[in-house]
Amino acid sequence: MPYAHRIEPETKVRLKDFDPDRTAGLTKEQGVAAFQKLDAQIDALQEELYAAGMNSVLVVLQGMDTSGKDGTIRTVFRSCNPQGLRVESFKVPTEEELAHDFLWRIHQVTPRKGMLGIFNRSHYEDVLVVRVHELVPKDVWQARYDQINAFEALLAAQGTIILKFFLHISKDEQEQRLLEREQDVETAWKLAASDWRERALWDSYTEAYEDALSQCSTERAPWYVVPANRKWYRNLAIAEVLVESLEGHRKPWNKALAKMAEAHKAELAAYRAKIAENH
Repeated sequence: MPYAHRIEPETKVRLKDFDPDRTAGLTKEQGVAAFQKLDAQIDALQEELYAAGMNSVLVVLQGMDTSGKDGTIRTVFRSCNPQGLRVESFKVPTEEELAHDFLWRIHQVTPRKGMLGIFNRSHYEDVLVVRVHELVPKDVWQARYDQINAFEALLAAQGTIILKFFLHISKDEQEQRLLEREQDVETAWKLAASDWRERALWDSYTEAYEDALSQCSTERAPWYVVPANRKWYRNLAIAEVLVESLEGHRKPWNKALAKMAEAHKAELAAYRAKIAENH
């Protein structure tokens, strides 16, 4: 059973149709145990991705404030070799970035072949925050849906495996998490009045996310809605999608690695033969 909801192309998304409390009938203990198995698979798959150098992986994480983007990165990708992992986050654009098209700063940090890249927020901010706060005219941000689809199609055509996750939490859950930050001295540094100001725009952000998910989920760059009220289930759902998506590429990776191994063995044999001749 898929733990995340894959959005099929040209589907009109209504987030109220997805339960952020969903656990697929699993207990926390069962979910954590299932995640541990997937964690080991992610470790092996990332090693093969890096060694084969045939594809890159781009994971996009989006969600309301406190939805768990940082926690997802820390947990789901904890077994990855940092040498083959790169995390990018996108803040308010700089003057230089604003002088270019909105995808300019994004394209510069897309993962190269062999790398697993994670976007903690992404180019979708330019049809979310920009829209909600009316930073550009409506005709500008509306045109960006097609521009994003074209951009992601280009990446996919060059061998990038794109997986986009919307971490779906309820408004009540967000309030609880924000209040917990105030009470916990270890997380109080995360406090920001802007989180509460943005929360007041919940409905506007919901509408913006629904349009982005509806218009920008494609066969080669799908969106997944991840029930995220329970952190253990969120991690399990994302890990499952990641493993299943990469498994489909494993055969050509292993074929390439086998050829690489044979070439290295032949090189080593030639070296040893030359050493033997000299003795």
